[in-house]
Amino acid sequence: MVTGATGGIGRELVGMLTAMGEQVLACGRSADTLRELPAVPVIIDLSDPASLAGDPALTGLQRLDGLVHAAGIVGLGTVADTPYQVWLDQLTVNLAAAAELTRVLLPALRAASGRVVFVNSGAGIRANAGWGAYAASKHGLRALADALRAEEPALRVTTVFPGRTDTPMQQAVRAAEGGPYEADEYLRPTTVAEAILAALNSPQDAHLTELVLRPA
Repeated sequence: MVTGATGGIGRELVGMLTAMGEQVLACGRSADTLRELPAVPVIIDLSDPASLAGDPALTGLQRLDGLVHAAGIVGLGTVADTPYQVWLDQLTVNLAAAAELTRVLLPALRAASGRVVFVNSGAGIRANAGWGAYAASKHGLRALADALRAEEPALRVTTVFPGRTDTPMQQAVRAAEGGPYEADEYLRPTTVAEAILAALNSPQDAHLTELVLRPA
């Protein structure tokens, strides 16, 4: 299962997995966009985590080999200028929804001794000016991964920290920052997707806990 399946990194990962013959559940809010993917569409709204526990498409799963949290939103602003709702939106989608979706899917993940990959960010390691709300959500996501790893020893839990990546989200970020967009300066979505795939396919006798990628 891949959340954020219609975004840059998620879309690339879905394509790679299906090309390998895997059955992929692609999660998102737009049924029309999801139907463009070579995967089974699962319509969920991560801005409403409370709705996930009652979704039969999730609770009906008996086995899940891998869960990739690739969905996320970003909103920039200083602490002085960022209103409560912006904080709430990012903490909800980037952190609380990932926690709740993982909780709902734990029985299926346990049945498969599955893998969970959290797609984090460089902001999950260091918070810079203007990135407070987003960085807080990503620091929390790292803590979620650490706690899950300690609580569920049968699972393999990896956090991937990609640097700036050439995606529509990055284009919006650069527009908000007021700087030029130079795609060649960023990671390619395929590069990040390949790193996630490596985590999903890592040997069972090893635990790849964290993976950091930076543009060359």
